[in-house]
Amino acid sequence: MKKRIIIGISGATGLQYGIRALELLKEQDVETHLVVSKASELVRTYETDMKHEELMSMADVIYPTADVGAAIASGSFKTLGMLIAPCSVKTMSEIASGITSSLLSRAADVVLKERRRLVLLFRETPLHLGHLRSMTQVTEMGGIIMPPVPAFYLRPQTVDEIVTHTVARALDLFGFDIDVPRWNHDHKAQLH
Repeated sequence: MKKRIIIGISGATGLQYGIRALELLKEQDVETHLVVSKASELVRTYETDMKHEELMSMADVIYPTADVGAAIASGSFKTLGMLIAPCSVKTMSEIASGITSSLLSRAADVVLKERRRLVLLFRETPLHLGHLRSMTQVTEMGGIIMPPVPAFYLRPQTVDEIVTHTVARALDLFGFDIDVPRWNHDHKAQLH
């Protein structure tokens, strides 16, 4: 059976994380299933010059956010799990409370109920108590909250290097081995 992973892109700043995930996964033996929130379409116009069609063409399978009957809305559709990059407060809060108002939150809910891997690149700061409680709820349900925090020990020279390293670390959590600089046993970054 072909390996599959769901990529969700919600309406938080940081669309580049979702784009980079799709780019890095093209080099892996995996089928990508993409769902993009309505708000992320607006963010795309602010943060990139990429057209809607270009973003959609990066995935193997795409779903409209209103298609709650899609394959990824069913637990019998096997996947490795789901990466939401970036993940907005709204999306995380819906997942934390079990509200599935769109395919994005429904797919995440299915991943959790099937005990598959859910990783949220949560994009918000500073945090209030409600955010922290939602993060705790998602974590208690088996999800992983992964704020996109740069690894400056690598001495990145570009924003792209920061984005790539963060996404590669998120994909590590699904068992992918992306070639990026890593920390070694001598406590020094292994640079290319």
